[in-house]
Amino acid sequence: MRTALTIAGSDSGAGAGIQADLKTFAAHGVYGTSAITAVTAQNSLGVTMVEALPADLVTAQIEAVVSDFGVHAAKTGMLANAAIVEAVAAAVRDLEIPLLVVDPVMIAKSGDRLLDDEALGAMKMELIGQAYLVTPNIPEAEALTGLTIRGGDDVRRAAEKILTMGPRAVLIKGGHLAGDAVDILWDGVSWSEFAAPRVDTRHTHGTGCTYSAAIVAHLALGCDLATALGKAKRFIHAAILSNPGLGSGSGPVNHWAEFSE
Repeated sequence: MRTALTIAGSDSGAGAGIQADLKTFAAHGVYGTSAITAVTAQNSLGVTMVEALPADLVTAQIEAVVSDFGVHAAKTGMLANAAIVEAVAAAVRDLEIPLLVVDPVMIAKSGDRLLDDEALGAMKMELIGQAYLVTPNIPEAEALTGLTIRGGDDVRRAAEKILTMGPRAVLIKGGHLAGDAVDILWDGVSWSEFAAPRVDTRHTHGTGCTYSAAIVAHLALGCDLATALGKAKRFIHAAILSNPGLGSGSGPVNHWAEFSE
């Protein structure tokens, strides 16, 4: 059976983070393993408490699952602080973890900050260069590059700048821009776009986590990058469309949308 690893925070509301990733892996028939970086108390209305785990405990979790179950593809999500970012970067390198997707989680859907400035610097210097794919949204791409993004030309400039940090490819998600949700991929050779109609809903909590987890699942199953992105884009669009309507704020999506019809 194919395996995928998520290195991320725990979301008590289960719409994002470790819980969303594991549900998404399972929906794709991939065995999911995890290394928890932080515990959050949150729901659709916001984050009320965050407790980061010791960096050596994060490392121990990664080593435990990789040494026994193996890993065909992996992702990072919320990494909380610089010590954890550095520990994860070292583990990825030392354990030769393949097909790493870095989802640079910085801000929760509610607006709560999930990554400090020192950790952002460590991510740019030590982790992104080991990524097969980096998947920032517009605010995250702005934080990584220092650029202001208002349209497609800005997105391309930001993607080019992020690629100089060393990843194999960059996918900047366009959900924060007007119009259809168009994600732009740059691999240093060619540009590709992955589009879906915008869905008018407040239930979008965990879309970034779920999308990147779907990408990882398809990579673990052996898809090439373009195929994985196309399939993951269809999956997240269906997940938003069929959201379960839970919560009083930004509720979760349906992690089994494509597979429960």
